[in-house]
Amino acid sequence: MSTAPRQLHLGAFLFGVGHHIAAWRHPDVDPAAALRPQHYKNLARIAEAGLFDAIFSADTMGLPGAPAEALARNVPPHQFEPLELLTALAGVTERIGLVGTVSTTYLPPYHLARKVATLDHLSGGRAGWNLVTSGSDHEARIFGLDQQISHASRYERAREYVDVVKGLWDSFEDDAPLFDKAGGRYFDPAKLHRIDHQGKHYQVQGALQSQRPVQGYPVMVQAGSSEDGQELAAATAELVFTAHQSVETARAFYSSLKNRLPAHGRAPDALKILPGVSPVVGRTQAEAQEKYERLQSLIEPSVGLGLLSSFVGGFDFSAYPLDGPVPDLPPTEGWQSRQELFLSLARRENLTLRQLYQRVATARGHWTVVGTPQSIADELEHWFTTGAADGFNVMAPTLPYDLQDFVALVIPELQRRGLFRTAYTGRTLREHLGLPRPLHPAQARRQQAERLVAAAA
Repeated sequence: MSTAPRQLHLGAFLFGVGHHIAAWRHPDVDPAAALRPQHYKNLARIAEAGLFDAIFSADTMGLPGAPAEALARNVPPHQFEPLELLTALAGVTERIGLVGTVSTTYLPPYHLARKVATLDHLSGGRAGWNLVTSGSDHEARIFGLDQQISHASRYERAREYVDVVKGLWDSFEDDAPLFDKAGGRYFDPAKLHRIDHQGKHYQVQGALQSQRPVQGYPVMVQAGSSEDGQELAAATAELVFTAHQSVETARAFYSSLKNRLPAHGRAPDALKILPGVSPVVGRTQAEAQEKYERLQSLIEPSVGLGLLSSFVGGFDFSAYPLDGPVPDLPPTEGWQSRQELFLSLARRENLTLRQLYQRVATARGHWTVVGTPQSIADELEHWFTTGAADGFNVMAPTLPYDLQDFVALVIPELQRRGLFRTAYTGRTLREHLGLPRPLHPAQARRQQAERLVAAAA
């Protein structure tokens, strides 16, 4: 049993030219960089130099249905398809993990299985799949549906989807290739396992033509925090990104999710929980506060309200006074956990609409911390050591500048405290996260049979 001290896991969430909704308007930021592959290659190199466990690329489908004038006031956040972008970034990095978002609602499981397996092979075992179910009607319409599928149904489909994908990843056992030139057999036919899945939502027969991924299964990631999301994560996820505004709510979520794992035959450490954090770093508190306030001053009210609307089912806030209370909101089939977070924050702190969008503009509801390297490290350490997090998904307000500051100023402080690695010790994302490589089911069954025989002898 390892006696090494527990250390933080860190993800670098790449998001255009920054997570703050007004990042592109900052005088130091080049908004056109979001369109350039070289920008993302630079970000990946910065994150790898900082020894992050992984970089993370999010995704949504299509543009929202808002008027063009409203859309023109913000940068579309996901310029490139995540898996193709990460494949390009695999070629300019060596160790850092590569986590991409793909929705189970709109892509057949075969395509997902093949694409992520390919990324895992091309990167030498650094791929992760962030499972989302999509949460907006405009995404549904771009795929020919009138509205999104219900929340519960999306998660039910996702659970079955994961079973199909894993079955496809297990098409070949790890030692199936023979390369037997003399015997004329490329692989051992006994170690090919076709699936015949006949489920409620998917009927899939056949096999993936690629070898089993380097990691067995690429790391399974999820970001849902609703009741349905937590149940799916407890059954399938190995890394969870989540949004919290306080250490108390983060601690409650951490406990809730970890306590669900035994029912699925899993140990608590089989899943790592990484809340999002948007750090504004200054060499002094005054410098950090000035950086934060400068960004805040660039938020247009219509953009702030549009941000809120996008997370609460498209609710129209335009009829409500900016400096009045946040209205009650109807239930949504979309981002249920984020709507709950926004409303809870507004009610708890008696925020106006303007104050609410200002609070969430930095990182769409994730925790924002403004301070010196030492004070930010204090906050991260407190969350980490009091049962609120296994690490953090770092959401730099501007890119590359705030990511560079975090790597140059906060990472050394975390290392000085023994909270973060000083060098990579593994090569795969599983190794960075301390997650075992899963056995092929056929190999696991053979080992179990051998143990039973040995016990009976």
